[in-house]
Amino acid sequence: MGQPANLKKQARERMARTGESYTTARKNILTGKPESPKAARAAAARDYAKEAREAKAKGKVAKPAQPAAPAPQDELPEYPAPEDVIQYDAALWHRVLVQAGVTNPVTGAPLSQALLAGLAGGIGFMVFTFEYEETTTATLVTRAHPEPYTQNLLARCGAKINERTTGSAQKAVEYMDAALDAGRAVVVRVAINALPWIDGNEVDEAETIDLAVVGDHEDDLLVDDGSGVLNVISPADLAFARAKRKKEKHWQAWVPSTRSPKVEVLVANTLEAIEETTSRLLGTRELSGIPTHFAKNFGIAGMRTFAERLRDTTTKTGWTRMFAEPARLAGGMNQLSGFLTDTRFGGEGALRGLYAEFLDEVSGLPGLSALGEHSADYVKLAQQWDDFAELVDPEVTVDERSAMFARMADAIERIAQAEEKAAIALAGTVKSLATQA
Repeated sequence: MGQPANLKKQARERMARTGESYTTARKNILTGKPESPKAARAAAARDYAKEAREAKAKGKVAKPAQPAAPAPQDELPEYPAPEDVIQYDAALWHRVLVQAGVTNPVTGAPLSQALLAGLAGGIGFMVFTFEYEETTTATLVTRAHPEPYTQNLLARCGAKINERTTGSAQKAVEYMDAALDAGRAVVVRVAINALPWIDGNEVDEAETIDLAVVGDHEDDLLVDDGSGVLNVISPADLAFARAKRKKEKHWQAWVPSTRSPKVEVLVANTLEAIEETTSRLLGTRELSGIPTHFAKNFGIAGMRTFAERLRDTTTKTGWTRMFAEPARLAGGMNQLSGFLTDTRFGGEGALRGLYAEFLDEVSGLPGLSALGEHSADYVKLAQQWDDFAELVDPEVTVDERSAMFARMADAIERIAQAEEKAAIALAGTVKSLATQA
């Protein structure tokens, strides 16, 4: 995603010569498309013809149009390439907010991936297993859950966000084009298995992902899917992938203003986010939308439930029996390993290291310096989670599975104890700070 350092200047100059929009001029420079000698004359003729028609309808005589002044979006930072992505959605919105020019009001730096991840809810825990006819799944989530992660991020970051949902594919395109014409990236929600570069047979049809549409490429669109390379997708394919998301059909969001969040808003939202995170982990807050009998699979209680099932070698809910067949064992352990290393629902150090960075960063906000004292706890937890991930062997044999599960249980019990201690201490500090505010 490398781009010329003077791309904005080149785009403005090309706009003046050709009459292209900023987005089109920028795209044509990036793709090396040469300027047509007739482009400027054709653009001027189209504009003048349109004005002439409108003037004639009003009984007025049209005058030649004056060159437009440079638009504010021409001064925006360029859309950055993904770097050091730990949590997919927080990193995606970090890039979108960088391109929009939104900054931290205290430091003047961009809103970081760590800050956005923490505001979204940061960390959590959930484990579920399901037995199907031919396979047994193992799902482990270590980010905040079941909170609406991205919606929390958008609500708490303090930036101005335009969100739209529509049942009309045509209106969805119009809304997206308006944002792109303003020089801004647009985040859209799509069904993963409908993306042309994804093998749909390997992805659950209900699974979704947010992509940033960053501009045009000839008749197609350029999208950022976090891979580090902009993917090309046709408008028709994107519309199809968006429409398959029934719950939030054609959802999109973009940042129309460079306005930075207010300091007091960030302070209040930080305390709210941490209180939610710790209470979910400690089980002191009700899980919205989750049946009561499933609560034992969430938070620190969920970690202890997990340890029990790992040790259980006799009952049908114990992992030794659930993964007794070679195919089920290999599939389940591959899936578990994927969740621990993936950046969507888990990630490096189970996202605990990123949460430590969040606590360090928000400790620079007025009145929140005490939060930084807790970051060391989460740095240690990140290492413990990485050590746990190393214990998961997708190639383990059926004969060795119970011994591996026992080692995993030992590690999870230690993690649960450390998580509880860290969460209780952090919750106490937040309560104290909220009282003082």
